[in-house]
Amino acid sequence: MREGMRDVGYTEGKSTIIEFQQVDSSSYFYGAAYNNGDELQNQVTCSSLGNRAKLREFMDNKTRSDLAAVPTGIETEHLSRTVLDRALVSDISVQVRPGEILAVVGPSGAGKSSFLRLLNRLDEPTRGTVRLNGQDYREFPAQELRRRVGMVMQSAYLFPGTVATNVRFGPQQRGERLSSEQIAALLERVGLPGYHERDVSNLSGGEAQRVSLARTLANAPVALLLDEPTSALDEDSSRAIEELLLGIVHERQIICAIVTHNTSQAHRIADRAMIIEKGKLVSIGPTKEVLDAH
Repeated sequence: MREGMRDVGYTEGKSTIIEFQQVDSSSYFYGAAYNNGDELQNQVTCSSLGNRAKLREFMDNKTRSDLAAVPTGIETEHLSRTVLDRALVSDISVQVRPGEILAVVGPSGAGKSSFLRLLNRLDEPTRGTVRLNGQDYREFPAQELRRRVGMVMQSAYLFPGTVATNVRFGPQQRGERLSSEQIAALLERVGLPGYHERDVSNLSGGEAQRVSLARTLANAPVALLLDEPTSALDEDSSRAIEELLLGIVHERQIICAIVTHNTSQAHRIADRAMIIEKGKLVSIGPTKEVLDAH
């Protein structure tokens, strides 16, 4: 385990779930996955096309089984968080729909990351709530919520070892084992075919962020939260991650919110943008309209 990280174990029946949280900053990774991950063990083909098709089928089935109700996305209702009399997030009510990318922008210290952390209960609201496809998110066990609402941080914070070990981690905590074919399909989808045995210490920044995304996708989330995922990358790597996100969100109809300081990035990938200042929602709407007016 990396320095500055700790593990917290939860036991539910026969499953043990482990959280890893970096103590000295806001980065966080949660390991959890589905109980029936063996269903594709004998079905996935080895061809590249077959891998991708089976991955889509797997995630489609998971989304349907998890969300029997009509998917409405993530909705915040008067969401607020106050710490030591300081309002980090104040009375924000917004909705992020399936297949939509919402950019969360604003000056440094405005409360963007604090808002994002409230969406999967990394931090607890002091007022208001969040609904995931119509259901109050406090009705979900915390580990199940964080499996459904995945998060990718600014830095990848990969575990020592191989790429496959990292991708396999989440499902493993629920007693599942991803097959080599399933891992290959995930890595192909994030643009890293053949990387399964590569040591993470030999990855570039862009490659590490792709592995982080694959690790999150291994849990088949219905929503993705991204906190400045490309701010530490060069321009080419950033653009590649943007294209990857666009493809995954739209083909899977995933709910997506991304914190970014880069307004050009918001213009390129976001359907809508919201501006936060001093913890308050200042404006929300179509990206070009909101950012050009601000």
